[in-house]
Amino acid sequence: MSGQFELHAEVREDLGKGASRRLRRLADLVPAIIYGGDKAPQPLTLIRKDLEKALENEAFYSHVLTINVGKEKQKAILKDLQRHPARESVMHADFLRVEENKVLKVHVPIHFINEAKAHGVKVQGGIVQHQATDIEVQCLPGNIPEYIEVDMLKVEIGQIIHLSDIALPEGVTSVALALGEDHDLAIASIITPKGGSDAAADEAGETEATEDDSED
Repeated sequence: MSGQFELHAEVREDLGKGASRRLRRLADLVPAIIYGGDKAPQPLTLIRKDLEKALENEAFYSHVLTINVGKEKQKAILKDLQRHPARESVMHADFLRVEENKVLKVHVPIHFINEAKAHGVKVQGGIVQHQATDIEVQCLPGNIPEYIEVDMLKVEIGQIIHLSDIALPEGVTSVALALGEDHDLAIASIITPKGGSDAAADEAGETEATEDDSED
């Protein structure tokens, strides 16, 4: 998967806040840095349009990337992204070098499926509430999943999906769960809409039962 995303970078010689502002304003470049491994941190510049185009793909945030610095190819993951507070434009990017045989930690996006068909929504009239949009996992670079799927189909009103309820791919573990049961975080739930009550869920259940009886 690492070949899917490549960025071309130049070594940044002119450092400091003033230099970074000039890069962004005059050259339409984004200051960046790559660090980690057995090499020293290296300040870089990236072409803004290339970086922002890559950022449109959700997989970019969790894949191993190839950063071309001159003739040298460096494998890395996106570790941090700083955006302008008002314009949301990218101000700075941090990349962490990776080694194929070294476990790393990375945030992987969650894909919730069957939300509209969920029992708690379709039958009981509830609404889905997300407590998390990604999961921090640890694994070898080659095992990083593009996303983690959470099926909401059988979830009912009042039910909470926790980290421990999610099946992770082989070789991938939850960073939070590795710390113990007290870190079994909530991921999603289905709640009664504002102004509603559990009576609505009971009524929906009775309607379903009536429909089942009529079929007999």
